[in-house]
Amino acid sequence: MKKGLKRREFIKKTAIALPLLSPAGIMLTDLVRTSCAWAGTGEVSGYNPLDHYYGMGIHIDRCIGCGRCAEGCKKENLVPREPFFFRTWVERYTIFSNREETEVDSPNGGINGFPELKTQQNILRAFFVPKLCNHCDNPPCVQVCPVGATFKTQDGVILVDNEYCVGCRYCIQACPYGARFLNPLTATADKCTFCYHRLVRGLRPVCVEVCPTQARVFGEIGTRSSPLVRFRRMNKISVLKSDLNTEPKVYYANLDGEVR
Repeated sequence: MKKGLKRREFIKKTAIALPLLSPAGIMLTDLVRTSCAWAGTGEVSGYNPLDHYYGMGIHIDRCIGCGRCAEGCKKENLVPREPFFFRTWVERYTIFSNREETEVDSPNGGINGFPELKTQQNILRAFFVPKLCNHCDNPPCVQVCPVGATFKTQDGVILVDNEYCVGCRYCIQACPYGARFLNPLTATADKCTFCYHRLVRGLRPVCVEVCPTQARVFGEIGTRSSPLVRFRRMNKISVLKSDLNTEPKVYYANLDGEVR
């Protein structure tokens, strides 16, 4: 990047000069896909982040553990295929009558489904919990980044600028949700972006689109007509690790107390 060139100007120039066709048919570079509205006006598409503030809701009772969300996310966002790297994944919680500890498994992020539970194991209940970056209003990952590569947009999404990230892993350690990883292809921090490259074009995150049971709800926070507002009004809502005061914007309906 030329000395003195502002990040927003650099992103705009890069978007125009280096188009790349994603699997979903969207013309964007990898850089723009993660940073296209850096604290500003989103010049790539005329999108104005000041008009939006996003969050996601998850119906625990609707999730069937099919893993389509994790699989769709990998394809859409070019996440490495290895079973260690996920922007979103599904965990299964199994509670037994004869054990104190709850069993949690997530084979390959849930992409290939889950092994069948044996009825003789004294199972009280079992359920699935999709997880992802919580896009916190008070994000610890932003606070610890020494170079400002992790940042919060004006529409409430936490992104990583690959041009700034030095791969120090501080943000990965600081995230209390285990939602970050070091991408082996870019050597930079990677995470869910709410499919930001789709948001600026009026589309929903791919995990929401592919869910067969509509377990995921995406929308605006504070807009009365938003499906997310209705979701929060009509359900008993919880967030993960509420005691940490990170103010997550991923909300769970009917979340079991065993889930952290």
